[in-house]
Amino acid sequence: MKLGLGLYKNLLNSTNFEFAKQAGATHLVVQLVDYVKGTKNPSLTKNYLDGWGVTDKKHKLWKYEELRALKKEIESHGLKWEAIENFDPAHWYDILLDGPQKKVQIENLKQTLKMIGKVGIPIVGYYFSIAGVWGWTSKHTGRGNAKSIEFDQSLIDVNRPIPNGMVWNMQYDLNEENGFIGPVSRSAMWERLQYFLNEIMPVAEENNIKLVAHPDDPPVKNMRETARLFYRTEEYEKLLNLYDSPSNGFELCMGTIQEMEGSNLLDFLDNYSRLDKIGYIHYRNVIGKVPHYREAFVDEGDINMIKALEILKKNNYDGIIVPDHTPEMSCDAAWHAGMAFAMGYMKGALQSIENYT
Repeated sequence: MKLGLGLYKNLLNSTNFEFAKQAGATHLVVQLVDYVKGTKNPSLTKNYLDGWGVTDKKHKLWKYEELRALKKEIESHGLKWEAIENFDPAHWYDILLDGPQKKVQIENLKQTLKMIGKVGIPIVGYYFSIAGVWGWTSKHTGRGNAKSIEFDQSLIDVNRPIPNGMVWNMQYDLNEENGFIGPVSRSAMWERLQYFLNEIMPVAEENNIKLVAHPDDPPVKNMRETARLFYRTEEYEKLLNLYDSPSNGFELCMGTIQEMEGSNLLDFLDNYSRLDKIGYIHYRNVIGKVPHYREAFVDEGDINMIKALEILKKNNYDGIIVPDHTPEMSCDAAWHAGMAFAMGYMKGALQSIENYT
């Protein structure tokens, strides 16, 4: 197993590459869009209920020279760029919405995958959802009054419609006419995913890329009048039947799987690590399940995190594990402190597993 760190676009700098190395990471999972913050726009309310930000639908496609330069900088710090997590919503909104630009966008994604393969990045994660991550609140409910993410379905209108010009909780078109995208059925979402996989997966295979899907978080059946595909483990497993390929797999978020109603995370982890279907793992802990849960420090939640590592060790899992969504600690560098705590726990646990199992 390899210890990694996930970095958003605004964190891609030498200081954070050094931080990753100091904390024991050998690999990085990179997001090339700041989903949490988006573009600064005072007309939008910045919270988890009203949109994370803006991504311009005319946003340029990623370029080979830019990715190659970033990879070179990452490697100069003794790290390996293992994965890209998520496409820019501006690059594939009509694939999700079945809109008029979907064929153009699918061809652009094919070229993007070819470029990623040329750069030498072996894994690309994606989240096939219209509503995206929505409905959370940030509260001081963590251990020691730490600021943590909480989902309580009783406090929100889960069917609040999505405005036109928005996917994945980001506004890609500020000039879109007023109104809402309207309900989207489960059958329609599966058809859209099938189209995406049929078009994209052969390109991934040709370029030695594993495409891995993230489960729905929050894992509820319907959100904002749109069906969720991967809200239960049995639904998530259907993904593999849609396209039989070694390039088709899971981005396994332990916290999200644990949050699902009726889930058994350790059994799921055991099964799919044996089948080599996991691209990388978000190693995080939670307390509770839908409809009410909160994210927890890695050592305090409902998941037996050491047992999870023992399962991965038994099955010879050779991928990376990265911390994710850790509560913020009470200091000036809240994110870094939370990540450092998680990384230290993970590093020690990995050493223990390697030495004594």
